[in-house]
Amino acid sequence: MIAAPHIPDVPHVPVMLDEVLQGLAVRDGGVYLDGTFGAGGYAKAILEAADCRLIAIDRDPDAVAAGAAAVAEFDGRLTLVQGRFSEMGQLAADAGASQLQGVTLDLGVSSMQLDQAGRGFSFSVDGPLDMRMSQAGESAADVVNSREQDELADIIYHYGDERRSRAVARAIIRARETAPIERTSTLADIVAKAVRATGKGGKRIHPATRTFQALRIYVNSEIEELRQGLAAAERLLAPWGWLAVVSFHSLEDREVKQFLSERAGLRPAGSRHRPPSEDQRPITFQLPRRGATKPGATEIAANPRARSARLRLAQRTEVPAAGLGPAVGVAS
Repeated sequence: MIAAPHIPDVPHVPVMLDEVLQGLAVRDGGVYLDGTFGAGGYAKAILEAADCRLIAIDRDPDAVAAGAAAVAEFDGRLTLVQGRFSEMGQLAADAGASQLQGVTLDLGVSSMQLDQAGRGFSFSVDGPLDMRMSQAGESAADVVNSREQDELADIIYHYGDERRSRAVARAIIRARETAPIERTSTLADIVAKAVRATGKGGKRIHPATRTFQALRIYVNSEIEELRQGLAAAERLLAPWGWLAVVSFHSLEDREVKQFLSERAGLRPAGSRHRPPSEDQRPITFQLPRRGATKPGATEIAANPRARSARLRLAQRTEVPAAGLGPAVGVAS
């Protein structure tokens, strides 16, 4: 069995917290939404920064249960609900908010989920092969034990950027012919035999890293959830409200970058011999900077899990989103 790398026992720390707070421009009387409550780090900081109201969402029932103390602490200013951030429109309406001054999303799996062996997200500790953020629906074990070889290879390649995806898929198929794959350590061993433990530039990573990422993203429909969530935020944000999105790998960040570039009118120009497109989307966001913000060396040293984080900020314009009526006044 290949040894898993040691992951430091780092408590959940919100990544680039100061940058997110500055980007959201939190103010008194505003209504904000945290679509990924987790341990409540961003939520608590937002509520402490101003006399505002916050609607927080999390898919994980454990996170919602653990957040009950924060709900009590902020005495009516924090509304915490279980759900998907793609549903933020309905969830915000249920909480009495029609427009928001800011939305923040901290994408991917939380530190608490990674560190709990029973959740099955990590190859570093043995546990049931689960990976379900909502603790409902199809698990990672269901996927690896039921999908055909070509579909498995496609999942691992597209969501994990694993160049040896077909070799991994073949190894999974062979292994499950003997017995179902039900443990994280079992899958990590299978993948380790099919993939060399090297990354770009010779940097060593565990060979199961990309396969586990791919399965987690697939099981939780994370890319489609992100696409729908970004569009929902576009519809909910009041004029001059802010969107702050923290991502941890290139697949997520690419989706955010493409969405914001399109909404800010930064798509590549067409041919000069072709008339302007009539289906150009309205300019619904403006970007304070074109690139992503990265954590500094001090933060990475204190919290190694921050090293791959990227923050993208965008400010909503007065232009209504496609298909919506004229923008209304800012809600307070």
